[in-house]
Amino acid sequence: MSSSETEADGVAAPAHPVPTAKLPHPSAGWSLLWSELAVLFRRWRTWAMLAALAAIPILIAVAVRITGGSRAGRGPAFLDQITANGLFVGFTALVVCVPLFLPLTVGVVAGDTIAGEASHGTLRYLVIAPAGRLRLLAVKYAGSAAFCIAGTAVVIAAGSAIGAILFPVGPVTLLSGSQVGAWDAFLRLLLIGAYVVVSLLGLCAIGLFFSTLTDVPVGAMAATIVLSVVSQVLDQLPQLDGLHPWLFSHYWFGFADFLRDPVSWDSFGSNALLQLGYVAVFGALAIGRFTTKDILS
Repeated sequence: MSSSETEADGVAAPAHPVPTAKLPHPSAGWSLLWSELAVLFRRWRTWAMLAALAAIPILIAVAVRITGGSRAGRGPAFLDQITANGLFVGFTALVVCVPLFLPLTVGVVAGDTIAGEASHGTLRYLVIAPAGRLRLLAVKYAGSAAFCIAGTAVVIAAGSAIGAILFPVGPVTLLSGSQVGAWDAFLRLLLIGAYVVVSLLGLCAIGLFFSTLTDVPVGAMAATIVLSVVSQVLDQLPQLDGLHPWLFSHYWFGFADFLRDPVSWDSFGSNALLQLGYVAVFGALAIGRFTTKDILS
C-alpha cells in the first residue's frame, strides 16, 4: 500500500519503523543451567568434595575388613552387619554422611552460589543477561540440588562397589524381620538415596538465601553449615519437643522406613512437605533480597 493510499484512509504512515522489544530467548534458561552445571563440575573443589564423600564408605569397609567387624549395638547403624553382607556398607555410609559430611559439602556449594559470583566480579554480567535475576536464582538453586544428587550418588556407588569387593553380597534382613533379595535391597538403597536428596533441598534454599546477603562466600558457607549443626542439636533436646517437627533436619533419619516390609512412606511425605516449606520460605526471602539488591561487582 502506498503512502498516498494510507493517508487517504486517514492513517498517517510512521516516518521510521517502530523497533520491537527483544524478548529473552526461551532456551536462555537452559543454556544458563548447562553452563552452571559445567562450571560447578569442572571445579577442583567440587571433585575434591565428591572424592572425600567417596572415601567415607571405602574407609568404613576397609576398617571393618581389617578389624573383623564390630560388636552389635556399637558404632553407626548397620555397622555390625557389614561382614555378613556388603550392601550394608552403603547403608552405614549414608548414616555417617547425613548428619555432617553431606550438609558440609552442600553448605559449601549453596553458600557459594551468588556470593561466589559477586566475589569474582561476574555477578553484574549475569544479572544483565537475558535470563534475568529470577531465572539466575533458579539456576543457582538447581545447581545446588544437582550437587546433592551427585554427592549422595557417589556415597551409594562407592559403598556398593567396595562392599561387593570386600564382603559377600546376598539377601538382606529388614528391620521388620523379613528377608529380601540383593536387588530388592539395592533398590531400597536407591530409595534411601532419594530420601536423602529431598532432605537436603531445604538446606540448599537456606544456603542460597545466605549467599544473597553477602559478597563473601566463606561467610555464607559458614552460616549454612553452622545452622545445619544447630538444627540437629536443637532436635536432640527433649525440652524443645514442640519445635522439633519444624526443624529442617528433623526427618533426616526417617529413611529407616524404607527398610521395613511393607515400605512406609509416612516419613518421606512429612519430610518432603517440610523441605518444600523451607524451599518456599527461604526461596522467597532470597528472591526478595536479590531482586532489590544493588549489584556492584
